[in-house]
Amino acid sequence: MKIRASLLAALVMASGLVLGSCRSTASGPAGDPNDIKLEVGGIDKVIYLPAKLTEQLGFFKEQGLNVTLLDEPAGASAENQLVAGEVHGVVGFYDHTIDLQSKGKCITSVVQLADVPGEVEVVGSKAAGEIKSPADFRGKKLGFTSPGSSTDFLTQYLATKSGVGTQEYTGVKAGAGQTFIAAIDNGGIDAGMTTDPTVAKLVDSGKAKVLLDMRTEEGTNAALGGLYPSSSLYMDCAYVEQHEEQVQKLANAFVKTLDFIQKHSAEEIAAAMPPDFAGGNRDLYLKAINDTKGMFNGTGKMRPEGAKNVLEVLARFHPTVKDKHDQIDLSKTYTTKFADKAQPR
Repeated sequence: MKIRASLLAALVMASGLVLGSCRSTASGPAGDPNDIKLEVGGIDKVIYLPAKLTEQLGFFKEQGLNVTLLDEPAGASAENQLVAGEVHGVVGFYDHTIDLQSKGKCITSVVQLADVPGEVEVVGSKAAGEIKSPADFRGKKLGFTSPGSSTDFLTQYLATKSGVGTQEYTGVKAGAGQTFIAAIDNGGIDAGMTTDPTVAKLVDSGKAKVLLDMRTEEGTNAALGGLYPSSSLYMDCAYVEQHEEQVQKLANAFVKTLDFIQKHSAEEIAAAMPPDFAGGNRDLYLKAINDTKGMFNGTGKMRPEGAKNVLEVLARFHPTVKDKHDQIDLSKTYTTKFADKAQPR
């Protein structure tokens, strides 16, 4: 009987450890609640500039947070790190919250950094004569960051909206930065979706031309028929509920950075960033920031009509969202609760 009792106690203890581990995974890594790990879907991309800029300006420290920024160029991979409980949050595209809800996961945007994608569809100079619009995507090789990324979502939408099926073009994992540029150079892709500073480098070198510019509301409305909220800080719903104090501190820091971006020039913003982010060409980096900084909303708040448009876009082609779009609860994919309280000082 004693052996059985001891065995039962051991099993109960083991079960408790497993359950505790599951809770920790659902809410991010364990430890000091003010030690926070954030994955950034491409830390040197201008569309995610607020993450590094907040660190550089000391706004995380000002809030009493020890934030570690991790770089993961592919948004889909960053999303996986969050779901696995390896990080507390992701600075990435809002559309992942809808994608994950369709798969049974509750992820919410706690600070919405931008109302437009900040993405640009570029076409290689060699193919520029053949590709004048998404209607010409048929039979072409189109680059995006990685399968399941926001650039993949948007590429599929642009093609299908223009009558080109997703099986009628070849999608190519082209990454970002130098790997994307190399894909244009060697003919690995005819066109593709990327961001600054890659866009600035391609256009300046004459290797590519801008086909669709979604760095502004006007360009986004023309390409997508409405807003498409993109860069955001999204987190596991359980973590947000259990750590409201830390989430509020993060919101305070990010909103203060958004206010800084609104009130400062591209040159002043670049001066606050690490020198190596300029990639050896400060003038091009300034141009990239200047061309992109208008995408940031300054408030950290989601515009409801934008969230609805993202759902409409994904519902047209995304396998799981298409089948479950009527079941998606947008109110769980974002909150303005923290941004409402975050006032720049």
